[in-house]
Formats: sequence, C-alpha cells, structure tokens
Amino acid sequence: MVTSISHSPSETETLGEAWGRTVAFGLVIALCGDLGAGKTQLVKGLARGLGITARVQSPTFALINSYPGGRLPLFHLDLYRLETPQLVLAAGLEEYLHPNGVTVIEWAERWFIKKPGSAGTLLEAVDGAIPRYSTAHQAALRWVEIEVLGETERRISYEDIGA
Repeated sequence: MVTSISHSPSETETLGEAWGRTVAFGLVIALCGDLGAGKTQLVKGLARGLGITARVQSPTFALINSYPGGRLPLFHLDLYRLETPQLVLAAGLEEYLHPNGVTVIEWAERWFIKKPGSAGTLLEAVDGAIPRYSTAHQAALRWVEIEVLGETERRISYEDIGA
C-alpha cells in the first residue's frame, strides 16, 4: 500500500486531482473511512483532475451523482445509507463496477471486504450477498483507506488491485 499524510482538506483534494489527471477508463475507486475523514474532498479533487467543472457534492441522499463533461465521466456513489449488503444488492449498483468512465464508491466497506487471496488481493462481498469482485470483472480497482489522525490531518493509504 502507498501511504501519504494530508495536512488539510486542500491537500486531500490535491491528491485526488493528481489521480484524476492519470486515471484510466474503467477504474473503480473504493473509499473507506469514518464520517468526516475526507472521502468527498478526495472526489472533488479527482473531478477537477478529470476536467469536470460541475460542483461535486456527496450523493448521500441521492446515492449516485454522475458528472459528465471531463476527460472521462465520473460516477460517485455513497453507500452510507445502505446499511446492509442486502440493501446494496437491492439498489442494483453492479453496473458501476464496470464503469463507462470512472466510479468512486464511498463507504465501499459496506459492499466489499479486502482479503488477501492466492492470486493477490481480492475483494469479497460482505456476507456473500454480492458476487466477488476480481480482476476478471474489472481492469483495475484502487482500494483507499482514509484514517483521521487529527483535526485536519489524514493518513491516506491505497492499493491498486488488478492494475
């Protein structure tokens, strides 16, 4: 895992912006972290790096926000309100694992858990409710964990799976 420390929301956005300049078509970014950790800040920067000029906000109540108009379309999912794997399954979100652009999933740990596998890291569905995510289904996935260290300080660790 690659780890960096962000000392402010703007530094978190800058990291996201750098990712947005280089992300490839079909990437899924799974964000994990507590409420207020900076997941949406990272997505704002990612959108800016993709050249998206629309105002990015968390889709907590909408579930999905789509942002066309950049180098690649961005699909921003927030699973906070879907408290069980069965609710995630019922929401019919599987198509976003094969995005026609880039997908970012906040609260991804409600859908998947990261497990080491014999062929590298795999993501297993929580409680087996949703099919296993593997590199056969998707070209690449970035698993991101954001840990709150202080009022404005965050540890951001990520691993590219299947890249």
